Amino acid sequence: MQQFSALFIGTLLLAGTASSVRAQSLVSGFMAGKGHGSVVLSGTTERYNDVFLAPDKIDAVPVFQEVRVNSLNLYATYGLTDKMDAVFSLPYIQAKGQANGTVIDDLSALYSTAGYTNVRQGLQDATALLKFKSYSREIGGSIVDLLGVVSVSTPLSDYQTNTGLGYIIAIGNRATKYTAAGVAHLKTSSGVFVTGQVGYSLRTGQVPHALIGEAKIGYAGPKTYLEAFASFQESNGGTDITGEGFNGFFPSTRVNFVRLGGSLYQPIAKGAGVILGANTYVSGRNIGKATGYSAGVSYNF
Repeated sequence: MQQFSALFIGTLLLAGTASSVRAQSLVSGFMAGKGHGSVVLSGTTERYNDVFLAPDKIDAVPVFQEVRVNSLNLYATYGLTDKMDAVFSLPYIQAKGQANGTVIDDLSALYSTAGYTNVRQGLQDATALLKFKSYSREIGGSIVDLLGVVSVSTPLSDYQTNTGLGYIIAIGNRATKYTAAGVAHLKTSSGVFVTGQVGYSLRTGQVPHALIGEAKIGYAGPKTYLEAFASFQESNGGTDITGEGFNGFFPSTRVNFVRLGGSLYQPIAKGAGVILGANTYVSGRNIGKATGYSAGVSYNF
């Protein structure tokens, strides 16, 4: 089952929004094992034309009629020891707002000195993560593991997040994030597993800190790996896009969400496999009601 420790994380479902957050599932309950790991290249495409505001969902994106986000992600994991893994992730993201010509022309004139655009793209935030197993116990034919995770994520390019409606499609919030989480993982002899995690993320600048969590259930067999997940974020503070105190700076908003999804891994040759996934936001606050689809290839060693 060690083989799937890396493959599982490699789904990398980039469920982003063009306003202020990119949510990536980088943690599994499996360990790679000393000297083992994987390299994954994955792509994701998503779109939304509805937005969860406060208190209601609206059937329109401010300024733009629709937002489309395409991303390419490089991911790698390596087992430093049998009880500690290192993980690295780097996404390249393009966000594009769809609007009629009149809107684009008017905004171009309004923001002429700033160079208005309805497309923003570039390298986003590099993430480095350490995962360590702190406790393991066999119960019947199953094994329960408790793990700890610490990570740091920081912008790798000079992408912009200035004040103004045109920045609703900014590719990130330009905050450095420090996150710690605890993970509980149950794996059975049949290959069925259940994983739960909860943590807290500290963000720099005006970006609110947040409570984050995820629950997963799946199957890790000799050749096939599949999972379903539900994740959430609850911001600590921040403003609402339509609320009092909002000055047009989207990274300072209170971003909450519940996201559902799933992924499948299938080997195609020794050490190589393909990954398919999908996810959608089912509720939220100050975030696009996005649905995304992803595909990737992995090399495992």
